[in-house]
Amino acid sequence: MQKKILIIEDEPDIREALADAITSAGYEVDTAPNGSEGLDKAIASQPDLILLDLIMPVMGGKEALAKLRQDPWGRKARVVILTAMDDVSNVATTHEYNIVDYIIKSHASLDEILNKVRLALHTN
Repeated sequence: MQKKILIIEDEPDIREALADAITSAGYEVDTAPNGSEGLDKAIASQPDLILLDLIMPVMGGKEALAKLRQDPWGRKARVVILTAMDDVSNVATTHEYNIVDYIIKSHASLDEILNKVRLALHTN
């Protein structure tokens, strides 16, 4: 059965590039342009992995993550933060929510992100 990945990212170019790369790697992909829509999609479809940006309109990633963790399914959802923010306080704060990984967009190629997605899907 195909693994399902939800990409919550407000930048259309980044969202589409990630979706194309992950789809080409054989995964089912859904996307959302902000935390509010992404949270709704995550709870409704229960993907195997969520790639979550932090800075977005409507609802940011930290708020979406906090709300996700209040949902019975969402407490254990696998989440990888994918953001431009590289300061230590953001890394520490998001790790409090039991994330799988924290990827800084400017420091990672699509191939590196795809490898981290594979790793996140296949580790406990």
